[in-house]
Amino acid sequence: METVLKGTGKEVVIAHGRPTVILGERINPTGKKKLAAALAVGNLDVVRQEALAQVDAGAHLLDVNVGAAGVDEVDLLPRAVKLVLETVDVPVCIDTPDGKALGAALAVHREHNPDGKPLVNSVNGEEASLARVLPLVAEYGAAVIGLCMDDDGIPETPEQRLEVAKKIVHHAEALGIRRDDILIDCLALTVGADAQAGWVTLEAIRLVKQELGVNLALGASNVSFGLPDRETINGAFLAMAIARGLNCPIVDAAKVSHYILAADLALGRDEYAMRYLKAYRKRKKA
Repeated sequence: METVLKGTGKEVVIAHGRPTVILGERINPTGKKKLAAALAVGNLDVVRQEALAQVDAGAHLLDVNVGAAGVDEVDLLPRAVKLVLETVDVPVCIDTPDGKALGAALAVHREHNPDGKPLVNSVNGEEASLARVLPLVAEYGAAVIGLCMDDDGIPETPEQRLEVAKKIVHHAEALGIRRDDILIDCLALTVGADAQAGWVTLEAIRLVKQELGVNLALGASNVSFGLPDRETINGAFLAMAIARGLNCPIVDAAKVSHYILAADLALGRDEYAMRYLKAYRKRKKA
């Protein structure tokens, strides 16, 4: 099962057994005061800087989120998507819960990259979300990330998260969205608050891959929230998740791409360690 995304110059294929695809998360104002302040006044310079830095650090596609206090997403998100398309040639992931902003951004993406194919972040199992997001994904021929949560919140067990994933896939396929174009995010929660949180996510990933065969995304850094030395926790968790089927983690490429490359190497996805060695030499020069 292959999810094919297209930027202005590069095509990215997410598939089982292929090298892990890194979705760069830095163009998101959550927890980033400098970016949030810039977006609040319509300044997109930081967006351009982050786009260049994440691709240089190894990101294969970029999340674009402008959801900060005081921001008119309907106006700013399309502008940010256009800027990223003009700045880098990798595919974009349009990230917003606002249906009007999503529609406007998808329209701008089609206008400025007519042969491209973006990813949408995200839909979930809530009835309102399914009705708001999936028709737009179908209309614009995009791919979509489905979050394993619904009107009752985030399920506590792997089996319950699988059921939400099944619901999302069912609704998407009913609208003509191919299963290849659905990525499921089994949701990582902090192990600092619940010692079983990491295991639940890992087991959910295994079940979703086994039962549905879809590709998997994951906002992986949430697992270490509130704890020291977060990169070590994130790196270990990512390696285990990739081994279970995760193939599109949403991460800060500059901080964890080397862990992902090491995991791919250990899983036989890097012939003669060429990708790992190339990235290692680049880091040393920097």
